[in-house]
Amino acid sequence: AIEKAKDEKYDVLILDTAGRLHIDEDLMQELEDIKDITDPSEVLYVANATFGQDAVKTAKEFDAKVSITGSILTMLDSDARAGAAISIKEVTQKPLKFEATGEKIDDFQIFNPNSMADRILGMGDVINLVKKAEDVIDEKEAEDLKKKIKNKSFNYDDYVKQMSMIKKMGSIKSLLKMVPGMSALSNLDIPEDEMKKIESIIKSMTKKERLEEVDISFDRRKRLAKGSGRTLDDVNRLVKGFKRIKQFMKKMPTKGLAKGLFSNQMSKFGGNNLWR
Repeated sequence: AIEKAKDEKYDVLILDTAGRLHIDEDLMQELEDIKDITDPSEVLYVANATFGQDAVKTAKEFDAKVSITGSILTMLDSDARAGAAISIKEVTQKPLKFEATGEKIDDFQIFNPNSMADRILGMGDVINLVKKAEDVIDEKEAEDLKKKIKNKSFNYDDYVKQMSMIKKMGSIKSLLKMVPGMSALSNLDIPEDEMKKIESIIKSMTKKERLEEVDISFDRRKRLAKGSGRTLDDVNRLVKGFKRIKQFMKKMPTKGLAKGLFSNQMSKFGGNNLWR
């Protein structure tokens, strides 16, 4: 791997070693040998945020063996507040360099101490939420959505667009955890397979159906089920759920849309089965 990187003039070579515990002497010796052979410029310890103080003890042992240059904190999309982050920094005296909130490349980012402090204090993670939103939300589309909600003209096309934005940012569950005081509502989620069902049904609609220019009658629903490869029950749940969302939006203030969208009123419309 090193020779290939040199021959092809790569700027960076990442050596990802298999997971190991500090009590496994043979594997720890292997780690020391790899470091001696490769002479890396960085040695990063990957800490699982859900492991708590166990991760701290392991980090200390790894640092003693191979002298780490920093740490990466993973599994931040879990319920863990990651208080171990402070302890790892303290016991190793090495910086936390990166954090990961998922398995996609976009979920890997430079460690942000301010957002971590908010998380540990139970104040959500607004900083990273804003970053995610800035990356995927088009300002014009957001403004158009606001106008449609205000004018009560939100339709199925808009619904698909918003689901697409949410998917780019992560799951609804992970986003709610980032909003102060909203972690208790993290059961309000739409699984990815359910989102695919919704999208396939809406994409099978005619333009007039998507724009709600015609009522989606029983015969139309049967056609949509057949055309999308879904069941009639799936189509009925979508239509019923969409009506609930529109009812909710009528009650939602146009000022502070985010606050309204994630308010406790959501529980009135079916909890984690909102679209049903």
